[in-house]
Amino acid sequence: MMSNTKQKILDVSLDLFSRKGFSAVSIRDICAQVMIKESSVYYHFKNKQAIFDELLYHFEQVATDMMVRLEQSLSVQSCSMEKPFYQTVCDTFFESYFMDDFCNKIMRLLLIEQFGNSEVQKIYDRWMFAEPLEFQSKVFGTLMEIGIIPKSDSGYLAVKYYAPIYFFAQRWLFSGELSEEQKNSFRNAAYQHIEKFFAEMEVNNV
Repeated sequence: MMSNTKQKILDVSLDLFSRKGFSAVSIRDICAQVMIKESSVYYHFKNKQAIFDELLYHFEQVATDMMVRLEQSLSVQSCSMEKPFYQTVCDTFFESYFMDDFCNKIMRLLLIEQFGNSEVQKIYDRWMFAEPLEFQSKVFGTLMEIGIIPKSDSGYLAVKYYAPIYFFAQRWLFSGELSEEQKNSFRNAAYQHIEKFFAEMEVNNV
């Protein structure tokens, strides 16, 4: 079980990293916020990089778990219930990922750090683009199989569906600290896009 001090170091570090970037934050800055001596940080972590690495490790666990839950929801039975299924997908992806406090801060941190760190860039690309697009492509493939949407290129549909959502997320969710107003702006724009997207595809009720 993780000690309270170690968890507080991680929480404070992530908050600072997500606002200022990894390089701009020192161990001293972290200590000042946690109100501990530097020796206490080094008791739990070898250095600042070790804090960063543990945060990323935990994020990848959370993100992987989310994708597993989404994959489990992707069945013919759930897909045939068009609105409930999409509500589940959106609630999981939007509320438990993009707008989750921990994941949102990690995404903002990755967004800052990707330009100077090729490994971070790969992580950012995987969890912001590759994984969501691959899953979305599977969703459209399944919806085509059971006749809810017309046959088409599922990969192209995934990009067409996801691009505006990414745009809205960048505008309202990853441009600074989250507020309820920003979350609601994102929800309104994203769900309006989704409704129009499916309306234009002549969705059939099964």
